[in-house]
Amino acid sequence: MIDILMNPWFLVVWGAAAMVSSALLIRDLVVNNAQLMSLMKLVWVLTVLYSGPLGLTVYWATGRRQIRDDALWRRAFRSVAHCYSGCGLGEVTGVAVAAGLMGLGTTGIALTTFAFAFLMGFGLTLGPLIQDGVPFAQALRETLIAETPSIAVMEIVAIGVDLMLADKAAMGDVLFWSSLIVSLSCGLIAAYPVNWLLIQRGIKQGMMDPRQTM
Repeated sequence: MIDILMNPWFLVVWGAAAMVSSALLIRDLVVNNAQLMSLMKLVWVLTVLYSGPLGLTVYWATGRRQIRDDALWRRAFRSVAHCYSGCGLGEVTGVAVAAGLMGLGTTGIALTTFAFAFLMGFGLTLGPLIQDGVPFAQALRETLIAETPSIAVMEIVAIGVDLMLADKAAMGDVLFWSSLIVSLSCGLIAAYPVNWLLIQRGIKQGMMDPRQTM
């Protein structure tokens, strides 16, 4: 697998798949699902940019107004996509800052990446709650309870996979970026059962049923 990830063609093929998936997503959002909340549109765009065809499949099965029902498994996928969009942005930013600007070692990159991912994933839930008029203390408490398990599992798996695949790779190496791509999707998959359990037990509400958007 390492040989595949070290091949520049992996990034070329992945980039093409991600761009096609993003184009299909945006077309569907504009033509068929313009009524979705702006936040969820952003969530789906980021999810597909990170995970290409996998992200598009999750959107198609769970995030469109055309879904047949809103079963728990669909709500869990929307919830993990919401978490993933913020954490993924934080992870990419953290890696760029830690490795590119600060020149940190492996431990420093891992800790910085985790911190950025946690803050951005956390903020993507906290901010909308405050905008909806929820008092800050209550919004902070609800966000901590609902998002910490999902973010923790997502980032532990994503960063762990990234380190396992490309521990010594530099930013100029193909392996550095290809391992980041793979690790992001691994984090998405790992956090799915966590979100399913949180929603099933009433700890987390999950994102709105897209069929209810006007």
